[in-house]
Amino acid sequence: MKKLLPERDDNRVESLEQEREGMAHALIIGGGVAGPTAAIALQKIGIDATVYEAYATTAHDVGASMGISLNGLDALRTLDAHTVVRDAGFPVPRGIMWLGNGRRLGEGHTGTPLPDGTLPIVIGRYDLYAALREEALRRGVPIHHGKRLAHIGQRGDQVAAVFTDGTEAVGDLLIGADGIRSTTRHFVAPHAPRPRYVGLIGTGGITREVAPQSDPGVMNMVFGRRAFFASMASPDGSVWWFANLPWADEPTATDLAATSGSQWQERLLQAFAEDRSPAARLIRATPPDYTWFPMHDMHAPERWHRGRVVLIGDAAHVSSASSGQGASMAFEDAVQLARCLRDRDDPPAAFHDYQRLRVDRVSKVLAGAKQVNRSKAATGVSRVLRDVTFPLFMRKFSTPGAFAWLYDHRIDFDRPIDDQLSP
Repeated sequence: MKKLLPERDDNRVESLEQEREGMAHALIIGGGVAGPTAAIALQKIGIDATVYEAYATTAHDVGASMGISLNGLDALRTLDAHTVVRDAGFPVPRGIMWLGNGRRLGEGHTGTPLPDGTLPIVIGRYDLYAALREEALRRGVPIHHGKRLAHIGQRGDQVAAVFTDGTEAVGDLLIGADGIRSTTRHFVAPHAPRPRYVGLIGTGGITREVAPQSDPGVMNMVFGRRAFFASMASPDGSVWWFANLPWADEPTATDLAATSGSQWQERLLQAFAEDRSPAARLIRATPPDYTWFPMHDMHAPERWHRGRVVLIGDAAHVSSASSGQGASMAFEDAVQLARCLRDRDDPPAAFHDYQRLRVDRVSKVLAGAKQVNRSKAATGVSRVLRDVTFPLFMRKFSTPGAFAWLYDHRIDFDRPIDDQLSP
């Protein structure tokens, strides 16, 4: 078997502040959002890392838009990496919630801006991939493509990643950042919970054919009679939108492809026909070349680690897109993992404390997303009850402090983890 040696800049490695015994080099499986961020975080504490991505080419031209909230951007800020992500998107200073009948429910608070004035953003998923990948490369992180993980072997104080092309890489620890269908997760916890379809499918689009109806960055979210719709104007005058449709049984890629773009467009128009919202106007103005995705969530396994192998991001836990926290949770994972590896003498001890720091928070985010999903998917009597109770809900949760636990969460990177962990 051919061994794939990581590319190292010896001068750079020697200049690192510390070279921890037994934790000199990490293998990171997955080059999406979590992987490059983890590599940058490890570099900050003196651990070299190499990223191995399954796909032969970059994935910058796929995916839809996504939000990055202030807690995620602040996690990147601890790595001096938030501006490259921020500048690839556009700010979303506030969000307004509506019912399909045109009733304004209220304005949601999105957290305290970062010290440099950074606000929450919306960004194309491909732009996020590109920004993180290019920043990791700029900092000297090697990224290998076409390296699909086949299996993992632990060899004493080292761990080997064996790839489907017959090569292998050996390191002192391995981080699984390989997403919701993670091969690493199967190694760590073969009986862990599987991805769960939440009863919604999503798509979105961008158009310049309709004049914006709101100030740039204001996200208008409409809980309609049959589906959910959100839209926002970007500073360049285009309007970005996305929609979630209730769909009882999880569709396959073949199922989704069997319906033409024009047929999907008609279904979307029907779904929003009775709502007082910009949905129909924006849908008609957007070419119907939709990319649909079924929405999932996934509980974390009982243990996020095994030996010298650990999970982060969607490989560990998945909060559906309704949370707006998928990428932000991955950023927080990467930063907290680096802190634990800095403060512990060996990977298993660091992994144990990393899970302790993360488990309650990610569980709370997942539970919140489930509540939003129920509201988006409500139909019939459930929808009537939702519309009656939503105003009461908004009175409670539209106060500045209601979601401070989520958006104003800040990681003090320099703080020893023992100051946070109770006995």
